[in-house]
Amino acid sequence: MTKSGSLTQEIRFRLKSSQEYSQASFAWITSLLLSVILLFNSYDWSLQVFRPFLLTALGIYLFFTLVQSVLVLRIRRDLIQQGTISVLTRRLAWVQLLGIISGNIFIVTAAFHLIKKTKSIEYTFAVYMLLTQLFVIGVSALNIFKPYVADTFLPAMAALVFILVIDLLVLFIVSRYTSASIIPRWMLWVSLILVLSSVTGNVFALLLGISIIGRIRRQGKQKSNFWNDLWERLAPNVTAMSGMYFIIFLFSISICSFFTFDYSMAVENNYSALLQSPSLAYPLGTDDFGRCLFSRIVFGARISLIVGFMSTLIPVLIGGILGAFSGFYGRHTDNIIMRLLDILYAIPGILLAIAIIAAFGANTVNLILALSLGSIPTYARTMRASVLYVSTFEFVEAARALGYNNRSIIFKHIIPNSLAPMIIKSTLTIGGAVIATSSLSYLGLGVEPHIPEWGNILKLGSTYLETHSYLAIYPGLAIILLVLSFNFLGDGLRDALDPKLEKA
Repeated sequence: MTKSGSLTQEIRFRLKSSQEYSQASFAWITSLLLSVILLFNSYDWSLQVFRPFLLTALGIYLFFTLVQSVLVLRIRRDLIQQGTISVLTRRLAWVQLLGIISGNIFIVTAAFHLIKKTKSIEYTFAVYMLLTQLFVIGVSALNIFKPYVADTFLPAMAALVFILVIDLLVLFIVSRYTSASIIPRWMLWVSLILVLSSVTGNVFALLLGISIIGRIRRQGKQKSNFWNDLWERLAPNVTAMSGMYFIIFLFSISICSFFTFDYSMAVENNYSALLQSPSLAYPLGTDDFGRCLFSRIVFGARISLIVGFMSTLIPVLIGGILGAFSGFYGRHTDNIIMRLLDILYAIPGILLAIAIIAAFGANTVNLILALSLGSIPTYARTMRASVLYVSTFEFVEAARALGYNNRSIIFKHIIPNSLAPMIIKSTLTIGGAVIATSSLSYLGLGVEPHIPEWGNILKLGSTYLETHSYLAIYPGLAIILLVLSFNFLGDGLRDALDPKLEKA
């Protein structure tokens, strides 16, 4: 290989292995696409005039996109010439933190990771925790412009702001420690506060609290463990972390909406506000009954997440147990279980769901059961294959030699070591459950029509595609973004749990 070819490969390796360069490039591309979308939407083609609000937002987005492009070029130049990112480039990232005013999560996240040279898993959790809390407050604060707010709005917002201050202090504290630093034991109290604050649905606070507790307990012992290895592989995956952020943000806003949103705005008819265009009072407009589309989508996220998670959790548990017994005992047990599941597997899942709902009625519980039943065979097959593989390991033979009964071997030794494929599969297929939920609701066979659910909202909006297209576009975008987020997270977990990367 020539000297120039070797140098080119070295440069490519530097760029590819730099987490900051990957995140900055992803943030720049995403911001550019969002700017283009704002550009097209800032002009009213029917009236042939510019919309002042969207035009202002476009200007802000273009400014931060331009700064981000400069950052990407500087990072690239630094890595090529010096092999490391210069201090001046990292300081320039402080400017991008102001991008929070535009709501550009991608630029702000990239800026946080560029500012700090040596990052720990706890720092990554703290950044996403702070941003989740900030965006939940920002979305909830839009209710100020509505004609009226929920009775619990002000105390709930005060509590969220108080938690935001705590999150900011925790981020400052965590940023002082690297992966090799010794964390003082008083941080256990901080982790306890974080775990308690996760009642708002901010799962990043829970993950950070657990990570701090585990790290303090491991100090002076082994340095490597499954928890750290998993997150060290997953954190550099920009798309996976972005998907995880969106899922947790939706989960958090769904919980906080109990106190910050007025449910009547989403379900009660308001004939004085029929089919209004997006405004401050109604950020996404109103439907043909005068109901706030923004509030309906927020409350609809709760239904989509509940049905999606439950219709995945039930087959994971039932199919996992059946697959574990089938793979462990084999022979007659295996034949009986798998042949019965083959009969169920032969029936198309969506057809089975329609039949169950048609027989027992359309409601949320029946929808969850209908979607769960058709997914059991696939999870049972996945667990069976994993158990057959794990059963050949020496620790299983050692457990038998020590006199453990079969139940202990299955639940204490085999199943815990067979969960990785199940976790990956459930994350990848939960998006399909969300689509199935919305599809059945769109057909009138899912959630009750009066409940704000994304499929129901899309069904009502589809009748106004020519005159008020936003009624169908916004719920459709919500479904697409949630499904993409689960797919991105599933792909990231598949890569992070890949056994081939165990020693990489």
